[in-house]
Amino acid sequence: MPSSPSQVPAVGPPVLPHPEFAAMMLADGRLPVGGHTQSSGLEPALLGGLAEGDVPALVRTRLRTVVRVEAAVAVVARHHVLAGLPLQQVQDAWAARTPSEVSRAASVAVGRGQRRLTLRLWPGSAAAAALEDLRLPSRPVAVGAMAAAAGLDAARTARLVAYDDVQTLCAAALKLCPLDPSDATAWLLAAGGDVEAVVAAVAHLTEPGAIPAPAAPLLEQWAHDHPTHPRRLFSA
Repeated sequence: MPSSPSQVPAVGPPVLPHPEFAAMMLADGRLPVGGHTQSSGLEPALLGGLAEGDVPALVRTRLRTVVRVEAAVAVVARHHVLAGLPLQQVQDAWAARTPSEVSRAASVAVGRGQRRLTLRLWPGSAAAAALEDLRLPSRPVAVGAMAAAAGLDAARTARLVAYDDVQTLCAAALKLCPLDPSDATAWLLAAGGDVEAVVAAVAHLTEPGAIPAPAAPLLEQWAHDHPTHPRRLFSA
């Protein structure tokens, strides 16, 4: 124990962690960004009539549509931060590819938490400066900025987004479905190949106009109907 205030070590700027460590930290569901309020579309799907046995198919569908868009947005946002470019154009590209205002609002709710955490952990960074200018970032835009601050490359950034979506859905399944927890973990492991397909498809992107726009109208409809349902545990 220091015997006087003069012996207390000064707190300097945060040390940039190893990218693998940073990726694990940002993928942790306990990160204080409000992720516990999300089910990655699982609750809306179940309330919309999806059978529990079709949850793995939902995981695959999300990875090929919604998640591919979000991973691409995060990769491009990361590039913009590192290149000193504003994030608004990336945010606009994300919004154009997310038709439901309900889905957009849910994403911004988490993005605000990620923005706050970025400003707290990496003050004075290029990511913090970019997010200062974008007060209501979507989740993938904020993740891309955080990835830039944490030293993640484009592939790790895309993998982080895809993994987080699948893990969020699997965690929500334990609250929404009567199943063995090991089954949800098996779903996560089985999704690994599709996650890597997302990484391969988007890691090279740098321009907002190149972000893919696959359609998932039924997922959007389920998400849009979700807020009016009288019995729900998650916001999205």
